[in-house]
Amino acid sequence: MAMNNLISTSFSSEDLKKINHALTTIEDTISGKVINLTADERQQYGKLGNKTENWVKKVNQYMEQKPELVPFYLDKEEFDKDTQAREDIIPVLRRMTSVFESLDDTSKLLSTDIYNAAIAYYRNIKLISQQNVPGTSNIYSDLSSQFPGRSSAVLEQNKSSSSSKDQ
Repeated sequence: MAMNNLISTSFSSEDLKKINHALTTIEDTISGKVINLTADERQQYGKLGNKTENWVKKVNQYMEQKPELVPFYLDKEEFDKDTQAREDIIPVLRRMTSVFESLDDTSKLLSTDIYNAAIAYYRNIKLISQQNVPGTSNIYSDLSSQFPGRSSAVLEQNKSSSSSKDQ
């Protein structure tokens, strides 16, 4: 059975150095300007969807046209500052999301390739340990701990066939 290699890629130490340098630059630049929410807080606060974003833009236009109607308790300067900061980070967020998705997708394919190769090796060890190939039963015993409840039958079969040969 041929193995499907879903992806074949590598990163040089220079590539990783550049990536980490770029990430450090980003982290340093946004430090003190961004917030990390807890999972509960993320549930508490919303995002502007397209319809709501368009509505907020209309509200802003009305506040600009009729500043006398802006309530005294609303800080219009802070509203404008928040609006501009959000408009500034949205394109960056989209780019970073794209980069994250590419890295995450690559990691998933690499993980699948790695797991499939490991399973192929494990299955081979299982098969040849059942045929009592010397040195394989300990390997199989160790690797089968990943799948509790499945290995005991094969191990018992190997033990009984070994002890019957000894008699």
